Amino acid sequence: MTPGVPVAFCGTFRLMRLTILGGGGFRVPLVHRALLAEARLGSPGRCTELVLYDTDPERLRVVASVLAAQAEGVPGAPAVRIADGLDDALRGADFVFSAIRVGGTAGRVRDERIPLGEGLLGQETVGAGGVLYALRTVPVALHIAERVRAVAPEAWVINFTNPAGIVTEAMARVLGERVIGICDSPVGLVRRAARAAGADPDTVRFDYTGLNHLGWLSSLRGPGGEELLPGLLADTEALTSFEEGKLFGATWLRALGVLPNEYLHYYYFRRETLAAVRQADETRGEFLDRQQGGFFGAAAGRDAGEAYALWERTRREREETYMAESREATGGWQRESCDLDGGGYDQVALALMRAIARGERTRLVLNVPGRGTVAALPGDAIVETVCEVDGSGPRPLPVAQPGPAELGLMLQLKAVEQAAVDAAVSGSRRAALRALGLHPLVDSPAVAERVLERAGA
Repeated sequence: MTPGVPVAFCGTFRLMRLTILGGGGFRVPLVHRALLAEARLGSPGRCTELVLYDTDPERLRVVASVLAAQAEGVPGAPAVRIADGLDDALRGADFVFSAIRVGGTAGRVRDERIPLGEGLLGQETVGAGGVLYALRTVPVALHIAERVRAVAPEAWVINFTNPAGIVTEAMARVLGERVIGICDSPVGLVRRAARAAGADPDTVRFDYTGLNHLGWLSSLRGPGGEELLPGLLADTEALTSFEEGKLFGATWLRALGVLPNEYLHYYYFRRETLAAVRQADETRGEFLDRQQGGFFGAAAGRDAGEAYALWERTRREREETYMAESREATGGWQRESCDLDGGGYDQVALALMRAIARGERTRLVLNVPGRGTVAALPGDAIVETVCEVDGSGPRPLPVAQPGPAELGLMLQLKAVEQAAVDAAVSGSRRAALRALGLHPLVDSPAVAERVLERAGA
């Protein structure tokens, strides 16, 4: 595939191959489900071959079994192949979906428990835990990027590996603009806010700017260009009818004047969320380690249909408990049914691939080089913002500049991200200490040093 040209030639679409790195991951069936929806429609330029690669062959076999059951009776379902190795998985790929977890769920448990032992928030992508995860993950992500450049230089890499902003920042040093980070949180926020404002989520225009898990919706416009956000902020009933309104509360949202990404709850309400995490019987990582370990152990001895049914039940439980500590810190409440239908990152990935492969223009919130989107950041720094996507890839759109408070957080977190990448690449303890000690959720460089020592970093 020539860079900037859709997956097509002579006016007809050819076969399209998608490779998933981390193919034994629990959420891989969600991506496959989205591909099956395309197959049912007979859409041109759809994925016809799905290649799975994972370092855990047992989990890979279980996931392949779930996919087989899920695809039963679907005409045109993509063929599924398990790769022999990384280079085999990459060679010939049009798109590479990176969703690896270096260290597995056991590594996540350590990333959460070590900070908690020092009185800091324990969370996978935010705070000290996110930095520890990045230090372990970036070297592996860079190796993948180098192999992509060597054996599949024309492929587009879609990164969902956490912490997604830092990992995308690192991979872009090798792959430039051919790596694109995705997250489902921004699109979920936009859709929930649009519904609360009485608008069709598919027709609104919006401004969203930030970093991964640190962004703000600053404008929401109806199909006629009318601004909907002030009215939504003024309407307490509408504002508290959806997830972010419940998390942050109408009073604080009106004080901000923008709608924050759900992950900003860890920053704005750090005392409450830390207390909720410390009072819980187990961390999110411990829950997932137990839940997923139980699923893969039980599914390994069952036929494909039983494995699929077990996966579906496990997925629902996982979605229902997402960000449970933040909901507990705000009074306790259940997620809405519309937020339990598969997360959403699979749909973001599919929409991105569809736009590039078919040359169909669309707008998505993506992690890409800002190219002036945020004037205070270097042009090659990865930001999470609204992009227009077509066959040549994503292009950031002009959006309102973040306010002083939002920009201050962005600049500090970007310094943390870049220090974490430098530390992972060079092995510099000084850079690692800078990444941890500068994080707004780490309140002392002495504590940061103890966290590094306990982590063996």
